[in-house]
Amino acid sequence: MGMSERKPYPTDLSEAEWKRLAPLVPKPKPGGRPPKYDRREILNAILYVVRAGGAWRLLPHDFPSWRIVYHYFRVWKLAGVWKRLHDRLRKLLRKAAGRAMQPSAAILDSQSVKTTDRGGERGYDAGKQVNGRKRHILVDTLGLLLVVCVTAASTQDRDGARQLLQVLAAGWTRLRLIWADGAYAGELVEWVRELRERRRIKLEIVRRSEAAKGFVVLPKRWIVERTFGWLNKCRRLSKDYEYLTETSEAMIHLAMINLMVRRLARRPTF
Repeated sequence: MGMSERKPYPTDLSEAEWKRLAPLVPKPKPGGRPPKYDRREILNAILYVVRAGGAWRLLPHDFPSWRIVYHYFRVWKLAGVWKRLHDRLRKLLRKAAGRAMQPSAAILDSQSVKTTDRGGERGYDAGKQVNGRKRHILVDTLGLLLVVCVTAASTQDRDGARQLLQVLAAGWTRLRLIWADGAYAGELVEWVRELRERRRIKLEIVRRSEAAKGFVVLPKRWIVERTFGWLNKCRRLSKDYEYLTETSEAMIHLAMINLMVRRLARRPTF
């Protein structure tokens, strides 16, 4: 059944959104029988799961079979499709906003979320009093995701940051400055500075004023908090429902893919 044969869901890709995504989605392999379901309908079903938060088996019957949808999700996750698609859309959106494709500054933070009885890696975050997992993310000054790493919630922020920032040793040649809160102070500052020999990166700690009382918006720190707010709009991310941390990371990439393609669709084609 195609999209034209059913009533649309709010999560369905519009014509403008699909026009942006279609060139980036893997094409069917040549030869053999033609695919029963088109790529757009597979993506509609996957985005429905991410946004609505239901289990794969609870996918509405007017979508393709949940087994087929999950198969594509898993195969494309293992092939790195979601990350590549996400990274390409981020570059296009930065370009549309008049920015360089690679950022020169970024913000680092983590978020602890509960897990379910699904199993898999987990731990207890004593500071947040959360039994589950921790999402470590690096975002640009637009709030767009650069890197994500999911660990057990018991992982210290500094240790999670080391795993997350290892990618800086080989890429992100324009990046020079990272803002973070006091949880990342100490040896991590020097570790980041020496991470890449000739292109040193500065980790700048944004501290709360001792004179401040109650809630205070910290410079630059609000940007990454807003990104977590975007992710929380997807019910599949309200907790960590996944068995593998790699699947958790794929779900985060999909949430940002959904957000970015909608923004790109509102802009003129370039």
